[in-house]
Formats: sequence, structure tokens, C-alpha cells
Amino acid sequence: MLAILALAAVLYSWNLSGAGLNSFYSAAVLSGTESWKAWFFGSLDAGNFLTVDKPPLALMVMGLSCRVFGYGTWQMMAPMIVAALATIWILHACVKRVFGHAAAAVAALVLALTPITVAINRDNNPDTLLVFLMVSGAALALRATRDGRLLPLLGSAACFGLAFNTKMLQGYIALPAVFLVYLYAARPAWPKRIVNLLLAGVVLAVSSFWWAAAVSLVPASERPYIGGSTDGTAWNLIMGYNGLGRILGGDGNGGGGGGGGFSGTAGLGRMFNDILGGQISWLIPFAGVALAGGLVLCGRAPRTDPTRAALVLWGGWTALHYLTFALAEGTMHPYYTTALAPGVAALCGGGGVMLLRAFRADRRWVWVLPLGLGGTAVWAVVLLRRASGWNTWLWPSVLVVMALAIAGLLVFRSGTSGLRLRLLGVSVAAAVVAAVAGPAAYAWSVPSSGAGGGMGGTNPTAGPSTGSGFGGPEGGSGRGGTGGRGFPGGGMPPGSQNGQGGPGGRSGQTGQNSQGGQAPGGAVGTPPGSAGGTAEGNSSGARQAGGMGGGMGGGASSELIAYLKKHRDGAKWLLAVSSSQGAAQLIVSSGEPVISMWGWSGSDKAMTLARLKELVRNGELHYIQLGGGMGGGPGGGSTVSSEVTAWVRKHGTVVRESDYSKSTNSASSSGSASGSSAQSNQSAIYRLDASDVS
Repeated sequence: MLAILALAAVLYSWNLSGAGLNSFYSAAVLSGTESWKAWFFGSLDAGNFLTVDKPPLALMVMGLSCRVFGYGTWQMMAPMIVAALATIWILHACVKRVFGHAAAAVAALVLALTPITVAINRDNNPDTLLVFLMVSGAALALRATRDGRLLPLLGSAACFGLAFNTKMLQGYIALPAVFLVYLYAARPAWPKRIVNLLLAGVVLAVSSFWWAAAVSLVPASERPYIGGSTDGTAWNLIMGYNGLGRILGGDGNGGGGGGGGFSGTAGLGRMFNDILGGQISWLIPFAGVALAGGLVLCGRAPRTDPTRAALVLWGGWTALHYLTFALAEGTMHPYYTTALAPGVAALCGGGGVMLLRAFRADRRWVWVLPLGLGGTAVWAVVLLRRASGWNTWLWPSVLVVMALAIAGLLVFRSGTSGLRLRLLGVSVAAAVVAAVAGPAAYAWSVPSSGAGGGMGGTNPTAGPSTGSGFGGPEGGSGRGGTGGRGFPGGGMPPGSQNGQGGPGGRSGQTGQNSQGGQAPGGAVGTPPGSAGGTAEGNSSGARQAGGMGGGMGGGASSELIAYLKKHRDGAKWLLAVSSSQGAAQLIVSSGEPVISMWGWSGSDKAMTLARLKELVRNGELHYIQLGGGMGGGPGGGSTVSSEVTAWVRKHGTVVRESDYSKSTNSASSSGSASGSSAQSNQSAIYRLDASDVS
């Protein structure tokens, strides 16, 4: 276990300062260090105009760490890495109690080396904390089932409730399996089990809904708009964008209908497609064989049999997550599938050891384990050959080692002592190595390349490019591979170079100007134009009117940020932009509050014309950015955003590039400030004062 934890620690932390984190969450963490109100609500900006589209528990954890140790990459990621290592330790302990040390070691190794788990554990998305809380809840539920005690069951409910406050309904996916296992297999009598589950339900409700209830008690005028909702409430976010919208899809804030661009078309085979296959599917077939074989081997065991209870819980965990992710019609990022990994790992360890014992003890089972291992090797070859030109030596090696391992298992099957037993052990070890070699290679590509994920950390993945989903490290080393995993069809966001960019990027990545990351020394962001930053928010040199870079929100030049700060005139917010992507990058770059008018997807109704006039009249906001495509365009073309855009263009004064840029001559500045610069495909910044509000 200690060796596996050490391996995992290296995978999750090596070269971390060079990895690109998600600027959306980085900005929220920074805001939480500047305002306790922002910390509680999970606000994107310290001025508390709009929250992120998730509950704030993960941001709270990272924010507390940064308040204590200072704001930076390591300070933000330290608690997440600890949570990731704790997840491995808890799964190991849980499997060991039922299946033994060998099974626990295999489970821990599989979890540690799952490629998508390595990628997401190096990112500041909330999924790392989510999986930790869900695995903790499952482990406590199994203890309650085995021991018959109430306290572990209540602890399990509390963990799942906290998981809900990390990523809402995704934290509940495994709950049906937990409920059914305890209801059927727990030691107490039937009435007592029902009462205990009811008490656990109360704990679950309290730990799940305390934040949403607290938010609801704050008047709407005194709290930020809840990002991702259609009416600014947490309850709408729970049921819509982060609830049924993720499963059923939909327009607007319904969870998004564009999931296919990230993870391929919804369907039962989604986990095995060219986008997700290399991230999570390596051992899913073997886990299915192990589950089925283990349940058969349990036979007519007593109702309270802990082995069958564990198999049903982890099998239910795997099946529920698999079906949810495979059939989801809404937004479906590859990194969501990290929640599958604990179930797959537990089944490979526990069920695999059961198959090995049956293989040695019963001639009727002699072909089950070899066939399962052989199928695993064949599927690994399929996955490895999808990455054309990437580590071409690996797939033949997997085949040869697995073939020798299976032969050794069959030859030395009956060994009970001496050389034959040792050679049987060598064969088992070789089979494990061959089974995890592919995932390990994918996993190592992330820290070895320094890539933390695609699209500035918004869509982290591991390994070479094999599909056309958004984001992901490219090629054999995580970058520059064939068919870049960028926008559909292999394209990359504007402002990137050679397939290496993400969005116009969090400024300040160490020597990687087009990739969006953090600054040298672990700082999450430095002003663009400083060492390690980009002067215009993208390294291609493309610059739009208003000093804003291209791509997913782009960035602002250091000259523009300095100008806005100098002429802020006491305003609460430095600037207002259309999207959360653009606002987040500016918050990290400038360290100042920036308004996201229409949220992540452009569909939030946070900024209305009446609200904008109020802010301008009160002197809380003077500068608004319009245009610039994904970085500054109107929010989804809605009536609300169109009204705001039209009013700003009519009453605002365009900030000329010559006002802040020393490198721009007056002629080009005049062109930038002309009527053409106010077109929707250009980025322009407008100044508004109280006198402009009629």
C-alpha cells in the first residue's frame, strides 16, 4: 500500500507547477481568499455578482488552504492531492477487510493508475473531492452492514451529503446500491434496518441541503446570482443544470445539449469509444467478469455474507455510474468517468482474487480467469493501436507478457509449495503488470509532459489523442499529436499554436504562452505581459480591438489592465464581460473582481439592463466589454443580453487602444475605435458613467 501511495503521489504531483489548472475554479478560489462571502457562496468574483455553477465545498477546501498558505498552484492543489491519496487508502482498507491483502493491493494499484483519475487529480475541478467523499461513504456503509452499528451508517449518509455539496446529484449516483445492500444484508432485524435507514435519510438531507437552504434565506438582492440556474436560486441549479439537465440534455441552462462534443454520442458503448476508451475502459470488461464470477461463487451464502455484500455494492456502483455516463444526453466531460474507477478497481481486486482461488481449486473454473485476462490484453491492444505512432512497442509487449503469464498460470496451477508455487506467483504478477501497462503508460504521459489537461484545465484527459472530443493533452507526450483533441474535427481554439493551446488561456504559464497555465514558482496567474505571460492573451499575436485576446474568453494585455485600474474611479468591479471563461482569466490575471454577465454557457440571466443601469448609476461599474466571440459576445443571443448590448453601444464611449497601448499608433487606434470595432465579431470596451443613465 505504501509503495502504491508513493507511486500515486508522484503521478499526482510531479511537474504540477507546469500543469494548466481550470481558471474558472482558480478565479473562484482567489475570490474566496479575498471575501468570506465569496468563499461561502462560491462566487466567481470577490464582488459577488455571480457564482460558479457548482456548490462550493471543493472551493471552500481549496480556499481555506490558500488563505493559510497563500494563493498558488501547490497551495490550492495540496488538499486535493491529499484527498486523492486518502481515497486509495480507504479503498485499500475496505477491500482488504473482505478479500484480503492481495485483492486490496490490486484494487489500490488499479485506482492509482486509472488514466482519467491521474488527469483529474492534477486539476482543480471538484471531482477529486467528490470521489473521496463517495468512496468514504461506501466504505462506511459496508462497515455498517457488516457490524450492524448505526454510527457508520450515519457517517456514510453525511459523506454522500457532502458529496452532493461538491457536485450535486452526481454525488448520489451510487446511493441506490448502498441503500439496497444495507437493506438486504445488514445484521439488524428488518424493523431496525428500516429505522436506521430513515435516520440516515435525515442526516443525508441535512448534509445535502444545508447550503441551498442557507442561500435561500439570504434575500436575492444581497446574494450573488447562482450561476447555471435560470432564476438565480440554488434549488433551480440542483434540479436543472446540475440535475436532470445532465441526463436529459436541453437548451439554455438545462445541463447543456452538447455532450457529444466532449465524450461522443450517448449510448451503451460510449465508455469504449475513441474518446473515453483510453481514459477509463481498460479493465471494465475484466471487472464485469470478476463481478459475475464472484456472485456465482458466493452461491447460497447467508443473507449477511460480507463478500456478496461488497460485490453487490461495488458492482452496483460500477453499473450505476456506467449507465448514467453512457446514456447522459447533456454535458458529459471525460473526467466525469473518474467516478467509475473505484468500483472497477474494487471488482478487479476482490473479484479477481476470487477467480484466482476458484481457478486453482475447481477444474470447472479453470478457463474463466485465463479468458478474462486474455480479453483484457486484447482490449488493451485495441486501445493502444488507436494511438497511431504512440509507443508502438507497448502493445506487442502486453500481448507477449500476458500470453506467458496465462501459460504460467495453467502450467503451475496446482503448485502448493517450492518452485512451482513461486513460479505461479510470478505468473500472477506478470498478468497484473500486463493488465495495467496500458493504463500506466497513459497515466504517466500527464506528469511527464507537464500537461494538466486540455482547454486550460477545463477538460483534463490523459494519454495520446485518439478522438475528436474537446481538450486533452496531445500526442505521445501530451501535446502536438495527430488529430489534436481540440474542437470537433481536430481543430484547436483560436489563439493556440501547433495544437498546444487551450483557450486564450490563463495567463502566465511557465514558458508556454499559448497553453494557459500558471506562473513560475507555483503562482496560479501573473499579469499578461510579465515573465511567463502573454502580452495579448494569446501567443499567435492575433489581437482584437479593445486589447482582448481571442479564444475561450481570451485575456487582456497588461497595459489594458493597468489602464482599467488607473481609471477605475472607485468602482467595485474592474470590468464586465460576457462569459465566465473570460471573467475568470481576467480575475486571475488582475487580482480584481470582474463581472461575468451571462455565466459559463452564456444563458444565465444575471445581468439585466435594469441591473446594469443600477451598477453604473451607483458608480460600481464603469467598463463593459462587448464582442470578441466566445470571450465577449452577447450571452447566447437572448433578449436580455441583446438589450444590454444595444444600450451599451448606444450610450457608452469606446476605449481607444491608443489610450492604453504604447505600441499602437494613432492610425490603428482610430481604426479600432471606429464603428467597425463595435461589431459583434470584435472585442470593444466601453466606458459608462452615471451621466449616461437616463
